Amino acid sequence: MSEPEQAELIELLTEQWQALDRLVADLDEPGWRTPTTLPGWTVFDVLAHVIGTESWLLGERPPAADPLRPKVDARELPHVRNETGVLNEIWVDRLRPLPPARLRELFASVTERRAAALRALDADAWAAKTPSPIGEVSYGRFMRVRLFDCWMHEIDIADALGVTVAEGGRRGEVAFQEFLGSIPRVLVKRGQAPEGARIEIDLSGALARTLRVAVQGRAGFVDELDGPPDTAIALDSGLFTRLGGGRTAAAEHIGEIAVRGDTELGERLVRSLAFTI
Repeated sequence: MSEPEQAELIELLTEQWQALDRLVADLDEPGWRTPTTLPGWTVFDVLAHVIGTESWLLGERPPAADPLRPKVDARELPHVRNETGVLNEIWVDRLRPLPPARLRELFASVTERRAAALRALDADAWAAKTPSPIGEVSYGRFMRVRLFDCWMHEIDIADALGVTVAEGGRRGEVAFQEFLGSIPRVLVKRGQAPEGARIEIDLSGALARTLRVAVQGRAGFVDELDGPPDTAIALDSGLFTRLGGGRTAAAEHIGEIAVRGDTELGERLVRSLAFTI
């Protein structure tokens, strides 16, 4: 897959924000308060989180805490594991008192300003190193991470509401490619794939492809394995994404995942896919 240039990636991000807005445009109050698979977050909270991150990237701070509301210590929440998680929870908590219509107004405002800010960046700024959830990378690469994050949250909202969205296409392909970058490391670090292992993952569905991973000192994708796979795993790309995002567990999808060869290794790898923040 070709890497997106700056202009295309900005357009894909803009399309992604529009897709999120379309999902929530006609929700009633119960719809906004529908729980998602993200611990403690409703549909409202997911959109508030996107607003918070994009506002932070504009240099803005969370709204002041309402002294009449109970205080929430984000660091004490069981699902918060790092400072990024703390910041996420602060933004979500501070925006929760807003009516949904006001939240949508904020979302429209912040994404419009973010798109304008991105278009104003020159090539040097786009290439400049910056901290990100995956370490210090170019600003452009960080925006690929942002596309993946927002794409994943579109899926979160759609799943919560019981609706289907298009997970493929160019936007999905670029987001999914960012997601895939962590998979070889996850297979070794979390799944304990041994040295010399040959792994094949056959994905069907909207983002169908065959992934081949070889563990040779370190794990990495290869065009061809140097022998038969030790374990071959077949599942839908949407389920693969949700497993990697920690949105569901493999045990809940036994009939949807096929494993050949070393079934103990394959099943362990599938159980260990969750890696996103």
